Amino acid sequence: MNLNFKQLETFIWVADLGSFRGAAERLFTTQPNISSRIASLESALNTKLMERDAGSVRLTTRGVQLLGHARNVLRTMEDFIEAADESALFDDVLHLGVTEMVGQTWLRDFLRLFKSRFPNVQIELTIDLSVNLERELENRVFDITFQSGPFTRHSTGSVSLGSFSTIWVGSPEIKLHKPKNISAEDLIKYPILTHSRNTRTYQEMTRHFSELPGGKVRLIPSSSLSVCRQMTLDGYGVSALLLPIVKKDIENGLLHKLNYKWTPEPLEFFARYDLNKSSKIVKLAASLASEISNDFSVMYSQ
Repeated sequence: MNLNFKQLETFIWVADLGSFRGAAERLFTTQPNISSRIASLESALNTKLMERDAGSVRLTTRGVQLLGHARNVLRTMEDFIEAADESALFDDVLHLGVTEMVGQTWLRDFLRLFKSRFPNVQIELTIDLSVNLERELENRVFDITFQSGPFTRHSTGSVSLGSFSTIWVGSPEIKLHKPKNISAEDLIKYPILTHSRNTRTYQEMTRHFSELPGGKVRLIPSSSLSVCRQMTLDGYGVSALLLPIVKKDIENGLLHKLNYKWTPEPLEFFARYDLNKSSKIVKLAASLASEISNDFSVMYSQ
């Protein structure tokens, strides 16, 4: 029987992405190789699996019927490897997207443990805003994302990665670190450094301060939490940042917690993926991320 796993994998990715070019990029090969694999598979099965038209790909009726069976074949092999307890046999590339908070905290522990368990699986990593990760997950750019909600797109696979609180902080140069609560009037004397405009934290900040009477608030958004933290350390303003990002700075006296009565809501993080189309390694990555991140969630909960 002239069939192999490469052909089935190629068939699945062309079907999922609707493109020979997309499948070639995903599988780190060329479009002629993709075309050759599909042609060989169709020849072996003596049937037409897909039609190509002006750069797009459409499955034939027979292609639709066989796609689920192709997925089952690959899943059976993955189940076999897992049952044999030979994780080194997993040989793939995991496209992972994470938010900056994950990248600055527990991502390193995840990567180390993942590498020890799956030494032959390479990770292609992207750090971006959650809103961008969500869009690219739907477009199959990523296999899995570690990101915070809320979400506008449904994901069939979702594993909790814990919840993290936000606290107000400022440099010792800013004389706001008082034992008692500080007022909004005191706080808004300083620029308020915050995350990007299209994040939930920024939106909650805007809503909260717009409802207060009095002076004008100077919100200064940044796409980078690390830059926001650094500017806070340098005394450019005050900020409300996730506790894991600033905990060591507070312990070392580089930042002081500010006792302002309102904070943005805690951010809940999830590992998100396509439950029906994802490989076994994606689901194992989600489970591993949950194992590590929930320890952080307990450590940094308030």
